[in-house]
This record gives sequence, C-alpha cells and structure tokens, in this order.
Amino acid sequence: MMTRVTVLYFASLRDAAGIDSERVECDGDLRALYEALRERHGFALPVERLRVAVDGAFARWSDAAQEGSEVAFIPPVSGG
Repeated sequence: MMTRVTVLYFASLRDAAGIDSERVECDGDLRALYEALRERHGFALPVERLRVAVDGAFARWSDAAQEGSEVAFIPPVSGG
C-alpha cells in the first residue's frame, strides 16, 4: 500500500537534493524510502552513515512509513 510522507533533508542531503523537504509516496520501510530517494537525488551517504527520525523521534530503518508522517534523514554532524 502506498503511503504519502513528508521527507526533510538536512546538511549534505539538502545540498544534493536542492530542497529542504518534499512530499513523496512510498510502499516499504524507511530503508527502502531512503534508497529510492538516494537514487533520485544522488545522495553519497549510505544508510549506515545516517539516522532516521519519524515525527520527531528516532526510528529504526526497518519501520514502515506511516501515512502523513514527517521523515527526517539525518547525516553525521561535522564539528568545527
């Protein structure tokens, strides 16, 4: 079943996508969602380098995307 979510991009992912957020349809878990978006936008970072959050709380990559949720892919933070 297809679900619609809002995806938020930060740091290098935002730069690669050229946008802060977008509404997308997905039909799998959060890992599949990221992989589809990685292919679309050319993200360099693999899943293992990211954290994922749903509606403001950290989630597992194996969690299913829920209709209307806000999904954030969070790359490593570089200090300075």
